[in-house]
Amino acid sequence: MWLIVHLVIIAGLSVRVLLRPRRDPASRIAWILFIMALPYVGAVAYLLLGEVRSTGASAHRGPPGGPPALSPGMPADASIVPERASPGFSMGRSISGFAPVAGNTGRLLDDSNATIDALVADIDAATEHVHLLFYIWLSDRNGGKVVEALVRAAQRGVACRAIVDDLGSRDFIRGAHWAAMRRAGVKLACAQAIGNIVARILKGRVDVRNHRKIVVIDNRITYCGSQNCADPEFAVKAKYAPWVDAVIRFEGPVARQNQQLFLADWLACTGEDCRELAQEPAPQAAGGFPAQVVGTGPGNHYSATPELFATLMFSARRELVITTPYYVPDAAMQAALCASARRGIATTLILPARNDSWFVGAASRSYYSELLDAGVGIHEYVGGLLHAKSLTIDGETTLIGSANMDRRSFELNFENNILFHDLRLTQDVRRRQEDYIARSRPVGQADVAAWSLPYRLRNSVMALLSPIL
Repeated sequence: MWLIVHLVIIAGLSVRVLLRPRRDPASRIAWILFIMALPYVGAVAYLLLGEVRSTGASAHRGPPGGPPALSPGMPADASIVPERASPGFSMGRSISGFAPVAGNTGRLLDDSNATIDALVADIDAATEHVHLLFYIWLSDRNGGKVVEALVRAAQRGVACRAIVDDLGSRDFIRGAHWAAMRRAGVKLACAQAIGNIVARILKGRVDVRNHRKIVVIDNRITYCGSQNCADPEFAVKAKYAPWVDAVIRFEGPVARQNQQLFLADWLACTGEDCRELAQEPAPQAAGGFPAQVVGTGPGNHYSATPELFATLMFSARRELVITTPYYVPDAAMQAALCASARRGIATTLILPARNDSWFVGAASRSYYSELLDAGVGIHEYVGGLLHAKSLTIDGETTLIGSANMDRRSFELNFENNILFHDLRLTQDVRRRQEDYIARSRPVGQADVAAWSLPYRLRNSVMALLSPIL
């Protein structure tokens, strides 16, 4: 009887894994092998972690009245996007429904402290509203500066709304800064609220998180990049400091798209419908460049983010440069990056030498040998934890935002990015990427060959387990 129960558990869960939608073959195989090897542990693990059932999920295409759902492959507006850049914008539009919009300007901010200073100045100058969303908000120097600016804005009558992730900002929510903002009249919300941990687990994965970093001020200014609301010393993981981020301050119609993304999250968190803010007519802007918001999350089809990255890789004609702290690709993305180098594109991948996640760092290095064989240049940043997420194509087009090149960003996290086509601003990003390279050590096949057998085995095991974890 016990043997029959044992076999039923294995067979039943294996069938469930096979029939579960939105799962790639590698993930199915990994889960089935795990369940077969450890049936009872595997059963519990799969029921807790194997299926993405997010609660409080955002409407990724914006709040009601936002942009319509578009069929895959709908072309970008040829009048504002050059043909060579059109595939990436078309893919982005198919994911979250936002078309590229012209008339934008942008400035790459110098560093994390400069980003906070610029943000505080914009909050102090706000006249209508300030909307902020951060995965992590810390009660440190920079976190406190933004709190004080929001309090000042709310006290002079500016509508202030702030969202933080309930897990990423758990200490901040319980602290004095959160209470001070509430007393001043700042409207506050927690994304992906955990509440009772047992009840939350039964509803869906606890680790489905809102990883977005969104700032929208007066419907015309928006910030996009990798930075949380914190000091570069990042006290919660200080031994990896400084955390090196990249953020762009945009002005123009693209702010309305980030606004819609924020309002969708706000609606999901609070039930308050503020869609009229996103529907206000935008002033006509002369000049500027085309830009587009790409919002992703568990509500999108599984391969949405990998498809966006792969499309951008295949659109490169001369050069492709990528910075990411976490590289754990699926098979298609790894193949696309290798193919980029094999077809003669100068392809560079910049990663942190020391990762705050040993699991991700190990899994990332398991892909090095294949990448190097294909001709991808790999550089490991040694000046802190390189947290910037940027992709530049031919020195003309840039993708910047919160999404990492790993399975967590593909399947579990709500992310936001901005894709834009502009020579000047992309060149600014490229210079920043070159600065990262100058502070990095190159990795070659000789370095990989020198790794010990246990080290290489550990890396491969972590890569094998990545679809599960």
